[in-house]
Amino acid sequence: MRFETSQSMKMSQQMKLAPRMIQSMEILQMPLVELQERIEQELESNIALELAEPEAPDIDANELHENGVADEEFSRLDDYADDNPEAVANEFNAERERPWEPDSFQRVRQSGEPDAKMEAMANAPDRAVPLVDQLLAQWTMVEVELALVPLGKLIIEKLDEDGYLRVGLDRVADEAPQAMQPVDADDLERALQAVQLFLDPAGVAARDARECLLLQLDAMREDEAFEDADDALIHVARLLVEDHIDDLMNNRLPRIAERAGLDIDQIKGGLGLLRRLSLAPARRLVATRNEPVIPDAIVEYDENEDRYYSYLHETSWQNLQLNREYALLSKDRALVKRDRDFIKTNLSNASWLIDAVGQRKRTLLRVIERVIEHQRDYFDSGPESLKPLPMSLVADELGIHVATVSRAVSEKWVQTPRGVVALRGFFSGGLQTESGEDMSYDAVKAALKDVVEHEDKAKPLSDEALVRELKARGIEIARRTVAKYRGQLEIPSARLRKKF
Repeated sequence: MRFETSQSMKMSQQMKLAPRMIQSMEILQMPLVELQERIEQELESNIALELAEPEAPDIDANELHENGVADEEFSRLDDYADDNPEAVANEFNAERERPWEPDSFQRVRQSGEPDAKMEAMANAPDRAVPLVDQLLAQWTMVEVELALVPLGKLIIEKLDEDGYLRVGLDRVADEAPQAMQPVDADDLERALQAVQLFLDPAGVAARDARECLLLQLDAMREDEAFEDADDALIHVARLLVEDHIDDLMNNRLPRIAERAGLDIDQIKGGLGLLRRLSLAPARRLVATRNEPVIPDAIVEYDENEDRYYSYLHETSWQNLQLNREYALLSKDRALVKRDRDFIKTNLSNASWLIDAVGQRKRTLLRVIERVIEHQRDYFDSGPESLKPLPMSLVADELGIHVATVSRAVSEKWVQTPRGVVALRGFFSGGLQTESGEDMSYDAVKAALKDVVEHEDKAKPLSDEALVRELKARGIEIARRTVAKYRGQLEIPSARLRKKF
């Protein structure tokens, strides 16, 4: 046995993603709101990037090299810099020596024009106050025994986002600070009752759904929203919650009527009152904020040519261009090399960003045009006419990778004559109907939803009956598939859909 060392040459091919390519893919995948934030950050940090004025000529970023400005593009600028080196240098030095201000690189606002930044600050929503902070503020105004004040605070801090106390009182006592130990169990129970009684909205600090509903029923007589609820109706609703909650959740109204000695109309009246209550009362204090959906593209119908056409949702911040003054300075040989390199680096970064945004526009528009061509029946007839459309098919037609199509449709929305829809929703698998037509899975779900909406609610269709109804429409799927789609559409079972 012996050890030897030797040298050899080997040729191989490897694929490596350059940082610029990664940046381009990230921008392609970004939704419109994130892209806007990215561009705004770049506008603030990059001196060579600016928004194009309507009358200002644009500098074509595609003709820039990675290390600076292309000679053929700025030959005229070179001549100017060579003939007037002192003027260019003085202009740059004056700009560099001027005290920096936040808006020094932004265009001057015209007289009478609204300040966009001030408008954005004025229209910004208030920061939501956390639930615990709101309840603690209420608790400080409640008049209770001094011994119960810190215990009520402990209970409030243990509430979840729905306002429930999911942990037992023994655990609340065990996790109390050492200075409060030992915690009296009776005092803790009385503190819980005080929190449930005095804090709004009613139902806060309940330990389960049953207790939550009962607390709201107790407070109903003092709530102006329930002035139409008489004592008899409240009594029926309380009876349903206290003694028949399981039958109520399973829609077994005849059994409740038999056991409680009530008729169906009385039960339905109490059930209608319960539907006006909330199983998550604390949600009223912290409203969920739904972010608006901004469509990336718009699809419209041209009656004259009988076709659908698309265009991108253009905004002012997408009109990016390179700053002409800094492009001139980048060719000034009288400047210090460090300053020229700094300007060229910013020009290169700005050029790459403009290229990436432009490539995103072109790719997105091409994909949407192919979607319109393949899904014409959807735009004409609705969701039930949606056809299977694999991303690989669109990728082959456009001559791009399927991953590029996936990034292009990720979190993108399209405004169509049938509403704002997710672009990814046009891409799905499917099946063939009995007539041999292709039908997407989303179209099958739409057909299932339509069947349920038009069924007799007194005799709702079972899953087997739904299978037969869909088969009558030419859609043949298994019962377990119907159950799966029903769950995805949040459609309850036939027993729970029945109305008495």
